[in-house]
Amino acid sequence: MNDTPVNVPEAGTPFFTRPWVFIRSVPSMDLLPPQGPAEIAFAGRSNVGKSSLINALVGQKGLARTSNTPGRTQELNYFVPDGYSGAGADLPPIALVDMPGYGYAKAPKTEVDRWTKLVLDYLRGRVTLKRVYLLIDARHGIKTNDAEVMTLLDKAAVSYQIVLTKIDKIKAAGVPRLLAETAEKTKKRPAAFPEIIATSSEESEGLEELRAAIALAATQ
Repeated sequence: MNDTPVNVPEAGTPFFTRPWVFIRSVPSMDLLPPQGPAEIAFAGRSNVGKSSLINALVGQKGLARTSNTPGRTQELNYFVPDGYSGAGADLPPIALVDMPGYGYAKAPKTEVDRWTKLVLDYLRGRVTLKRVYLLIDARHGIKTNDAEVMTLLDKAAVSYQIVLTKIDKIKAAGVPRLLAETAEKTKKRPAAFPEIIATSSEESEGLEELRAAIALAATQ
């Protein structure tokens, strides 16, 4: 898990200039790590590309598990900079949290209900959660269940920011329109951060912008 980061720009994003490590999977709220480090969570529909985006952000292909099978991530997966409490004591502590994907109907209902409850309880009750990055597939835009999660975050007063994934899968000419449409759908939501970040894990688009946003959110 201790892969060496590759091609990670350093400007303004000190968290991402060192290796990251996986520390634990959390299947229930009573097994969450002690509250302390700022937590940055990634949420989104199944197969939206959360694990791929996390791997691209830290420059480690094998950190977060990726799969072509929707619904593979079933727990809250925690990642931290290697040595953040020791050699990395010069940096404010931070944890990235890969959340179970939602909207996958083919999983057994009992499993879907368990994942959903875990996600909702975490979003409502984690004091150290600084921001949620809500990932939206650029090919599909905001779906009904994405809007439901946004409403939950608004009601819980949890700051969140929309991140468009797989932006390389749509025509470049359509990107400005998609950004404008997404911004229009979020502008009246009280907990939504106003800026939309468009990314591509495969093409490394938007990653430095997202790294900078995460570093700022974690230290506020």
